[in-house]
Amino acid sequence: MSNVGSAPPLPGITAKPKSGWIRKLGPGLITGAADDDPSGIATYSQAGAQFGFGMLWTLLFTWPLMVGIQTVSARIGRVSGHGLATNIRRHYPRWLLYFIVGLLVVANTINIGADIAAMGEAVTLVAGGSAHFHAAAFGIVSVVLQVLVPYRRYVPILKWLTLALLAYVGTVFVVQIPWMALFSAAALPRLSWEPAYITTMVAVFGTTISPYLFFWQASQEVEDMRADPDARPLKDAPQQASANFGRIKVDTTIGMAFSNLVAFFIMLTTAVTLNTHGITDIQSSAQAALALRPIAGNFAFLLFTMGIVGTGLLAIPVLAGSAAYAVAGAMKWKNSLEDVPSIAPGFYAIIAISTLLGVGLCFTPIDPIKALFWSAVLNGVISVPIMAVMMLMAARSDIMGKLVISRRLKVLGWLCTGVMAIVVLAMFTTPSS
Repeated sequence: MSNVGSAPPLPGITAKPKSGWIRKLGPGLITGAADDDPSGIATYSQAGAQFGFGMLWTLLFTWPLMVGIQTVSARIGRVSGHGLATNIRRHYPRWLLYFIVGLLVVANTINIGADIAAMGEAVTLVAGGSAHFHAAAFGIVSVVLQVLVPYRRYVPILKWLTLALLAYVGTVFVVQIPWMALFSAAALPRLSWEPAYITTMVAVFGTTISPYLFFWQASQEVEDMRADPDARPLKDAPQQASANFGRIKVDTTIGMAFSNLVAFFIMLTTAVTLNTHGITDIQSSAQAALALRPIAGNFAFLLFTMGIVGTGLLAIPVLAGSAAYAVAGAMKWKNSLEDVPSIAPGFYAIIAISTLLGVGLCFTPIDPIKALFWSAVLNGVISVPIMAVMMLMAARSDIMGKLVISRRLKVLGWLCTGVMAIVVLAMFTTPSS
């Protein structure tokens, strides 16, 4: 772990607040956008196709929960000057650290494989060629960008890639929306205890609130701190707290709103097209795009398909990077995208290995749908202990100094943890439909 973040504070230096709300967007925006990866697109598409407007409420309900728990993760990183794995290693038993990090790496690798496969299929739908070839190309490009491009140059690339999600906003304007029925279903949901409904609800929650997002945003706060020569961990420089907490609040609130708004549009688009035409079984994001073509037209099909590619290019670095931050933090390795590979070889090796293993999964007989299911199961299982540990860390003065989280954040964070615990319980107790 680099010692840059642990240097003593410089007297009299306070963080310079970024002017303008757009410049305040960074880790939270990228984290939120990465949540709408091709795997998530498939889940939201299936929810819309199968239940119409019946699942839209989940994306309104999860937004404040996401804001709360992601704000906690961001604050832990910025206040302590270390990522989640490093803090867990320093303050909790090794078995817990290795359990969480091990499952995270497995889940992320499977998710990378599913996302790359979806991107390859999407390009094949538009341009033809081999889906396997396209998938391999995406994996290699992603590794090269993360390994060779310094953090300060790479982050603007990720920010621009978030614009790919606007493709799903665009699809709403080329389909007809029954607005009154939409508002009624979103505001007054009709819940069902049918196994298929509960299973899909579990999938939406598990896709929306994922552990890799916690690790990524905390680590990106550390990266931003290291990139600023005047910045210090906030527990050592509390005079910088006000500006940074304000930035984190704006960044995270807008990032999670953007994430859930796009997911809402994906679910809405498939509800008013596929569901109303009796197409209720969608197994992949590419299949959702293909099913849209005869119903909503070529333009909607093209927007939906290109969105899969753009969101995949954004999500793969976040998945691989969060795995690398977790492993490197657990093993006391240097872990920064600003470091060159010769300085942080283990960190970059995890990025390359997890991405290339994901590419390799595309060439195996493993069913990508089952891979997505088990990835969701692992994410759901490990999200609860990770969130519980995060909430405990955020309230510890030996980690956060005098900047422990407020009562409001505690309530919101523990509420999110409790909801996810119920979701995981439902995952294991609901029989297959």
